[in-house]
Amino acid sequence: MNDALTLFLYQSGLVSLTGAQQIAAHFHEKTLSKNDYLLKSGQVSNEYLFVESGFLRLFAYDVDGNDITTGFCSSNQVVFEVSSYFNRTPSKENIQALTDCRGRFITFDELNNLFHTMPEFREFGRSILVKGFSDLKVRMLSMITESAEERYANLLRSNPEIIRNAPLKTIATYLGITDTSLSRIRKEMAHK
Repeated sequence: MNDALTLFLYQSGLVSLTGAQQIAAHFHEKTLSKNDYLLKSGQVSNEYLFVESGFLRLFAYDVDGNDITTGFCSSNQVVFEVSSYFNRTPSKENIQALTDCRGRFITFDELNNLFHTMPEFREFGRSILVKGFSDLKVRMLSMITESAEERYANLLRSNPEIIRNAPLKTIATYLGITDTSLSRIRKEMAHK
């Protein structure tokens, strides 16, 4: 089993090998070049993308027009704008490739059809949403309960490839700090 998507589905423990192969057959190939958008603000999200290789960021514009990074996605993860995708409303978020990316996607209609015809895929989808909501809650609480230094250290621990793939300004907005503050934190950590 060398198909990354089939393996991802199967290793969840919620989908049989046969089911994983059947589900993966419904996904379509997708490539993005560096700086391409999977989704732009104002569009309705229609692609549920499993990332086989590459690195993407999610971001939105604040009231002053500054872009603020809301998340990152890398290999063996799923990326889509959940509220736009399921509510069929225009997104306020953008999803942009920070590197060349390759993956497999399924449209909203195709995903819903599979949810209705394959109970194990429905369970898998539920588990992805639960993990996403849990991760969001952890991130929200970290913005309140942790210092910028702690948030940066935790980010390095949980996803070290961010440093290789994302500009410092992008990382800083994700952490809720200025790029000057991030440079200071990095310098202080290097001396420890």
